[in-house]
Order: sequence, then structure tokens, then C-alpha cells
Amino acid sequence: MINRRNLLIGLAATSSIFVSPLKSGKASPPPLLKPKRLQAGSVVGIVSPASATFVREELEVVIDAVKALGLVPRLAPHLLERYGYLAGKDQERAGDINQFFSDVSVAAILPIRGGWGCSRILPYLDYKRIRQNPKIMIGFSDLTALILALNAKTNLVTFHGPNGLTSWRTTQTEYFRRVLFNGESVTFQNLKDGDDENRLMQVNNRIQTITSGRVKGKLIGGNLSVLSAIVGSPYLPDLQGAILFLEDTGENIYRIDRMMTHLKIAGLFNKLAGFIFGQCKGCSPDADYGSLTLEEVVWDHIKPLGIPAWYGAMIGHIEPVLTLPIGLEVEIDADTGTIRMLESAVV
Repeated sequence: MINRRNLLIGLAATSSIFVSPLKSGKASPPPLLKPKRLQAGSVVGIVSPASATFVREELEVVIDAVKALGLVPRLAPHLLERYGYLAGKDQERAGDINQFFSDVSVAAILPIRGGWGCSRILPYLDYKRIRQNPKIMIGFSDLTALILALNAKTNLVTFHGPNGLTSWRTTQTEYFRRVLFNGESVTFQNLKDGDDENRLMQVNNRIQTITSGRVKGKLIGGNLSVLSAIVGSPYLPDLQGAILFLEDTGENIYRIDRMMTHLKIAGLFNKLAGFIFGQCKGCSPDADYGSLTLEEVVWDHIKPLGIPAWYGAMIGHIEPVLTLPIGLEVEIDADTGTIRMLESAVV
């Protein structure tokens, strides 16, 4: 007959083989990784990770902009490839990004445009190589998928900011330089519109506070349509304690409602410390039936959370496109509509 005491000791020893307190918990994220700042003469790799560029003159415009910034453009091998509406096959577009991350002489990677296609290349990126060779990756719109994926998989600070074909007027260029050249801890706030100069009140670029308050958290966000489409994948950063910003363009209000409902029922809104809604240019109700207003949709989803939040930030498909750090700790004030970087985003 088996001794009861020996049996219990044996069972305890056996269970320890399968359950280890060191392995049962969630793995810690890698430490925050910052890219090196830009300097005069830094090399910028120009890529086309999404929609194809059909007009060669557009590439020339981007090259001129990079040179005017005091930087040196380097063209990706598949930059002008075409595969239907995409700028080449998925592996080719991903390969250009992998190549530039491997090249120690390249300091930053600048896409020509967004459109559609970045989500398709995410499985083909070499995230180990990217983490070993951190550098600036910037873009907006469809590039939301790429900048969020790099942050999620490597904890690299990326940047929601200009694509190559954006305006590069004075204000946009100034913020780009302050964040990526100077390494400043910038405070972002809606800019005054010249059309309001002689008014008694502000009409343009107003904000609306949804819920008052200040809060700190890592800044995550981008285009709502693109972000919603990668929910449930390994390419969306953890939103626990994060400050989420969203923007979109050319969407009917019911579609904005549907996408925000997706984020809500996926449990993402309950994780947030703060929320910012930017611009939704060309977002209008369907003419065939009655509609909620855009404000009603946003308030319905965000007000019950009770977190600091505001509406109307100058983030989106508008000019200027400001350079915002993804994955970096910031502090927001929902009453003044400010985003304050708590540290430099570059080293």
C-alpha cells in the first residue's frame, strides 16, 4: 500500500514541473526603445509601403522636401513598383523596410503616401532586426498600422506625423524639427487660425471637453478605420493605462459608430486612462435616413468612461500634420486640449 504522506509529496513535486510561478505570468514588455535624433546630413530612406505612386513627379516632390530639410534621400529598391493598387508585392514592400532598418547609415524611414496596404506587410517585417537597429519611422493614415505594429512588437517609439507628400509648410516643418532634430519635450495644442485674428471669439480649431481632468499615460493612436481593423491581432499595442487618439476621413457617421462600437465591445475603451478625438474630415450622415451627429456618437462611447477626454484636436487628414510620439509617456489636459510630452522621444 502506498504511504499517504509519500503520495502527497510526489503529487506536489509532479505539479511543480507543470506550473512555474516564473512562467505562468504575462511576459514583461521589452524596455522602451528610442531612435537616434536627426542631424543635418542624416540619410532618410524613402519607401512606399502602401498604395502605389503612379506619377514620377510626386517622388521628385518628396525628394525635394527631404533635401530642403537638410537630409539626404535614399530610394528603396521597390519604390516605384506596382501590383494593382499596391506599390509592389507584400514581401517586396516589407523587404524595403527591413533593408533600411538593417542599414546603419539610414537614420529615418519616410513613406511617400498612405492609401492602403500597410497591414498586409506586417507579417513579413523582421521585428528582431528592427529592435536591434532602432530608427525613426513616421507616417499617418494607412501608416497607422505600421507605426502601431512596430511599437507593439518592439516597444520602439514611432511617430504619427507627415508622409512625404504632405505640405511641409512652416508649422509642420517646425514641429518635425522640434521633435526629431532638437529632441524637445513639446506641448501640442490647437493652433490659432488666421481667419480668427479680428474676431471677438474663436471660431476655428475649437475643442470640446468631454470629461474634465488631467492624466498621464503612453500615447497610442491614429486612423480609426485602420486601427479598428487590426484589433485582435498582435500588431496593436497594449492599451492598458494608455491615452488613445483617433481620427478619420471620408466616413459616414454610422461607420464611425460601428468602428467605435467594435473598440468598445473588444474591451479596449475600458483599459484607457484618457481619450482624444481629432478631426473627421468629410464624415457626414447618410442622406437616405436619419443620423446621429458625430458628437453624439463620440460622447455616447466616451462620456460613460469617466476619463479625461476631449474632441476636436488638430490631428487627422488636415494641415499641418504634427509629429506625435507613439508609445511615449505624455500628460493630457482635457480642459485646455493639450498633449505634453514628458520626455524626449529621441536620443
